[in-house]
Amino acid sequence: MQSIMEDISFKIIVADSSHKGFTTIIANEMENSAKARGTGIAKRSPAYLETKMEEGKAVIALTSDGTWAGFCYIEAWGHGKFVANSGLIVSPEFRKYGLARKIKREIFKLSRKKYPESKIFGLTTGAAVMKINSELGYIPVSYSDLTDDEEFWKGCRSCVNYEILMSKNRQNCLCTAMLYDPNAKRNNTEDLALRDDFKKEIKLFDRWVRLKKYVMLKLNKSKDSIISIFL
Repeated sequence: MQSIMEDISFKIIVADSSHKGFTTIIANEMENSAKARGTGIAKRSPAYLETKMEEGKAVIALTSDGTWAGFCYIEAWGHGKFVANSGLIVSPEFRKYGLARKIKREIFKLSRKKYPESKIFGLTTGAAVMKINSELGYIPVSYSDLTDDEEFWKGCRSCVNYEILMSKNRQNCLCTAMLYDPNAKRNNTEDLALRDDFKKEIKLFDRWVRLKKYVMLKLNKSKDSIISIFL
């Protein structure tokens, strides 16, 4: 097994129209992964992913023999004031190689190149992604710090936890919000301290996120039970 792992190499490049043949398998894997997690935005059509490739707003990871291994794309909101790196997905057979971190770094660099003045944000439930974001300079923020673009929030409708988000007036949900601000002062000691603390306490933060999920899901189920009594 070790020798097999050492023999696999990946190339991560900006996707283009020549990669359209992978969009169906990517879209299916995104949906399957979201279902397995029980959260997340599940549906992105192959046509939508093709558009991202044509616009040069996606990166794709391939093995040396051309096998699809991973993908991620860029979405811009609020007339380009905010950017999100969305749809990060790695093929199940390649999930033990640190590929997600490499893809995340490449899509981050592409975002900075295309939108140098934009704030880059993310919503995630995974501690691994939170850690990667932190390494790139993101810090945890409240939902109010994110874009107010209605088109972005409409995208949450396909998430299984959409009702929870709306019941909280879009101010909270199971996901954790993180933000990279290119215009923040590089010597801002408060931001640097927060980022360092987050890195050190990632395991504690992960436990807090899991507790948050438990409480919110329990409250939502209780609400549904109460409603059913009166129907």
